[in-house]
Amino acid sequence: MHDHAPAPGGIRGAGNRRLLAISLGITVTSMIVQVIGAILSGSLALLADAAHMFTDSSALVIALIASAVAARPADDRRTFGYQRAEVFGALINAIILVVLMVVVAVQGIQRLITPGEVEVQGPLMLVVAVIGMVANGVSMWLLSAAQKTSINVRGAYLEVMGDLIGSVLVIVAAIVIVATGWMPADAIASLLIAVMILPRAISLLREVFSVLAESAPKGMAVSDIRTHLKMYEGVVDVHDVHVWQLTRGAPVFTAHVAVDPTVFAQGRSTELLQELQSCLADHFDVEHSTFQLEPAGQDECEDTHA
Repeated sequence: MHDHAPAPGGIRGAGNRRLLAISLGITVTSMIVQVIGAILSGSLALLADAAHMFTDSSALVIALIASAVAARPADDRRTFGYQRAEVFGALINAIILVVLMVVVAVQGIQRLITPGEVEVQGPLMLVVAVIGMVANGVSMWLLSAAQKTSINVRGAYLEVMGDLIGSVLVIVAAIVIVATGWMPADAIASLLIAVMILPRAISLLREVFSVLAESAPKGMAVSDIRTHLKMYEGVVDVHDVHVWQLTRGAPVFTAHVAVDPTVFAQGRSTELLQELQSCLADHFDVEHSTFQLEPAGQDECEDTHA
């Protein structure tokens, strides 16, 4: 006996896609300002931050495309729908982050080796960096709620967070240049931005691979779920438990539930099934669950004949 409940919305809501589109517009505008500022001021740190914003723009475009694909309904071939499109979008974002880290690091080291080649205009660098910081702060605020329920939006959110920190580093480097004239501060800021990207990329890749490997969601203990389900009257045992995620915020649960034969004799199987599903939804935030109710001892017979 089994039943299914609808999966949560996550990024698939039109509201989240609208926020992504607004954030994309802010990021692209700020990126253009930073590119112009980097050219005029000669700042590598600004250029690195602009490159990072370009990556954010790409990430947001990927997120929007993935969200549109993920919103498509399930069919006979893809019975879970297209929610995994979000995960593949996040994977692309993480790869872009790694490539960006290498490029910025190489350019920063070259600037340190030849520190006198470029004269950085500190005041202009400072003004442009402040504009970038404000833009990133607004984008983070827009995405802060949606990133809690979508792995793909979280990828975009983490990139914008990195940009915000990068803008702060550029501001500090600009202040140092304005106050002391020490030009290596610009190259050091660009290297710090590159170093900052690495743990973010690793974190996102780890989460993507966890979903693709169909691991249990972080913080969800199968033993606790099993113990909770066995507390219901008539439940003798819970076995063959599987918990995984289609994407962030969309956990799936299946299990065999051995019940006392009197449950079937009294016609209580439907009532018990509804109680078990409500338990998962209310206590563990699992909206999509499948249970197979079977008489106690049936699994032992199956093992004997296997």
